Amino acid sequence: MSKDPHCAALEKMYLAAPINTLVQPTIDVAEGQATITMEVSERLFHSAGALHGSVYFKMLDDAAFFAANSLEREMFVLTVSFTIQFLRPLRTGTVRSVGRVVGRGASEYTAEAVLYDTDDTQVARGSGVFVRSRIPLREASGYAG
Repeated sequence: MSKDPHCAALEKMYLAAPINTLVQPTIDVAEGQATITMEVSERLFHSAGALHGSVYFKMLDDAAFFAANSLEREMFVLTVSFTIQFLRPLRTGTVRSVGRVVGRGASEYTAEAVLYDTDDTQVARGSGVFVRSRIPLREASGYAG
């Protein structure tokens, strides 16, 4: 089965974001869900020797965001709020964030994401609200849908 062109275009858009040259993630987007994976790297640690919370946020927000934007085919969505629960520190291995849409309104999406370590243990979770913006997806860098 071939990938939905909109989801494939979202994957290209995500990987084209300049910030992703720092974390070098992979992404898989399907309708209402997204999975992002990256290797834990010491260059992303805080001074106590574990992955910085901003990376947890990025992984959770990105997975939830792309799950939401997979359902919005014309416009770029924006995060308007996001809440995180940090459960465990990460120091090695692969980290995977799985996002899914859990609610949808006329121009608003609610999505959740869970961050897992190499052993599939939850290390963080988050949820957010995303709204349809006025920015057409076709104008977003890297989107070719």
